[in-house]
Amino acid sequence: MAVDPTGEDLAAFVSADPDAPVVMLNLLRFADGGRALYRQYSEAFQRTIAPKYGVEVVYAGDGGSPLVAEAGQQWDAVLLVRYPSRRAFSRMVADPEYQQITHLRTRALTEAVLQPTCPWGGA
Repeated sequence: MAVDPTGEDLAAFVSADPDAPVVMLNLLRFADGGRALYRQYSEAFQRTIAPKYGVEVVYAGDGGSPLVAEAGQQWDAVLLVRYPSRRAFSRMVADPEYQQITHLRTRALTEAVLQPTCPWGGA
């Protein structure tokens, strides 16, 4: 299962609206021992990368039993992360400093969904 975006996926993501802010829904499924690895990644990310790119973790929590979902759609953790722009997200994942910690995230997860969201017009 995929846990990291590909270059092609990133290019399409950025080209949709490069300068628009985005809130990324993260649905995470951990490997054995993955919570500890993800915690290391998260701490390093919040300390070094988030301030550099203006990233804000809006919400982070454990997933519970779904009320409505298909089989296999239960997630271990859910995060909402705000990025100042799609371009900032792309620059962030290409940053050598980010590349030094992303292996922790990759090893921590067996599956992930990164779903960009944008506010509804009336919100």
